[in-house]
Amino acid sequence: MPDEFRTWFVERFAAYWGSRGAPHIEGRIAGYLLLDDSGGVSAEELSAVLGASRGSVSTYTRRLVEAGFVQRVRREGERTHYFVMDLDVWGGFLRAEQDYLRDQRVLAERALAVVPEQGRAHERLRNMRDYMGWIVEEGVLPERWEAFKAARDAAG
Repeated sequence: MPDEFRTWFVERFAAYWGSRGAPHIEGRIAGYLLLDDSGGVSAEELSAVLGASRGSVSTYTRRLVEAGFVQRVRREGERTHYFVMDLDVWGGFLRAEQDYLRDQRVLAERALAVVPEQGRAHERLRNMRDYMGWIVEEGVLPERWEAFKAARDAAG
């Protein structure tokens, strides 16, 4: 892949990533790993290629790992950690989002047990609980994504 394209893609990806309030460097790391075919990129390599400090790379790779976008792996016989993006990072994102929604629903349920029924706070919390529950119970996105991929792969 031409370096010019990689640079262009990484910067465009980072711009989209950052448009939702995430740090630009986090988007650059994610974009770079999205294009990586080497089986993993070390923090040192990310720092050098992206022109970012080692501390910044450490902070944002950790955030990407915690969010489920990136995995931190070791190669046998080496002490260095490498970062890889899952082949279906977007399906993983949907699964992580489902967990988030379940947790938020539990939070809303706990708050509803305490907040008086009269008032706007109760109504907002009820809507929060029911929205989160509705999205999780419908559960269509993860299943539809898997069905889409299966059909796409079967078609060649």
